Amino acid sequence: MNLKVLQIIIMLVIAYLLGSIPSGVWIGKIFFHTDIRKHGSGNIGTTNTYRVLGPIAGTIVMILDISKGVIATLLPTFFNNWTLNPLIFGLMAILGHTFSIFDHFKGGKAVATSAGMLLAYNPVLFLIAAGLWITFILLTSMVSLASILAFIIITIIIIFTHDLLLSILAIILTVFIIYRHSKNIVRILNGSENMVPFGIGNYIRKQNK
Repeated sequence: MNLKVLQIIIMLVIAYLLGSIPSGVWIGKIFFHTDIRKHGSGNIGTTNTYRVLGPIAGTIVMILDISKGVIATLLPTFFNNWTLNPLIFGLMAILGHTFSIFDHFKGGKAVATSAGMLLAYNPVLFLIAAGLWITFILLTSMVSLASILAFIIITIIIIFTHDLLLSILAIILTVFIIYRHSKNIVRILNGSENMVPFGIGNYIRKQNK
C-alpha cells in the first residue's frame, strides 16, 4: 500500500470518527447527568437537546455537530491534498453522525453535520440554507418541517449551480433527511408535531386551543 492510499484511508477514518462523536449524548451525560436518548423524542441532535437540556446545551450541540461536518470536509486542506474532493470526507462525517460507532451504529438525523459540510464547501450556499431554515422555523415553529423545506429548496438551488457531485449528494441527502423525518411528517400531518415556543405556527396553535 503506497503512502497516498494510506493517507486517504486515514482521512476517511478520521472523518467518520469525527462524525460519530455523539455530541448530544456526551454533553448530556457529562454536564447534566442525563441521557437524552431516554427523554423527549430520543434523538441525539440539537432539537431534542434543546427540549431536554435547554437552549445553552442545544446551541452547543448544534455548533459541535456543524463543526464535525466542517472539519471533516476540510481534511484534504489540512493534509495538503488538493486532488481529493472534500465532499467525500464531509459525507463520511454525515455517515458517522447517522451511524455512530460510539452509539451502537445509531445516531442523529444529519441536518447539522450536512450543514457543516456545506459551510466548508460553499459558505454562500450555507448562508442561503441557514436563512431558509430560520425563516421556515419562524413561519412554522417546527424544526423538522423547516429542515425538510430548507433541504428541498437548497437542493434545487444547488442543481442550478451545475456542481454535479454536490447536486448528487444534495439529492441523496434530501431523500435521506425526509426518510429520517418520516415520523415527524406523520405528526405534522395529524397536527401533533412538537413546536418551538416562538414563531407564527406556535402562535396560531395557541390561538386555536
